[in-house]
Amino acid sequence: MGMSTGGASDGRRNRVMSEINVTPLVDVMLVLLIIFMVTAPLMQQGLNVDLPETTSSGVPTSDEPFILVISKDGRITAGKASISIQTLQQKLSAIFATRKNKQIYIQADKKTDYGTVAEVLAEARAAGIFNISLITLPKTNR
Repeated sequence: MGMSTGGASDGRRNRVMSEINVTPLVDVMLVLLIIFMVTAPLMQQGLNVDLPETTSSGVPTSDEPFILVISKDGRITAGKASISIQTLQQKLSAIFATRKNKQIYIQADKKTDYGTVAEVLAEARAAGIFNISLITLPKTNR
């Protein structure tokens, strides 16, 4: 007799379990999946911010921003010095060997050939600099 009542209650429990609506769960999972699919490539591109290692020194670092300027005819200059694309990687490696802040800014003329900019980016990466920013000028209404 005890067996039959146990069987009846098990049957009722199974029926309740099968009636759980999983649609909201599937919706939530799909939303999470989409969020991860969108954010994963962004994470790989390196949106990480390198915080300075010294916290409360208050002393400005000697590492002023390093700006490479590419003129419209494809000449590369850093400060006052002109650098050829052939020696760029070597010079960048030497300059950034002592620097903690391995960040470089590239300011290219808007008439500069895209291939030249891509080449400079590749040389900077080859020199071990992965924190590269492109400087753009704000649009003026002319």
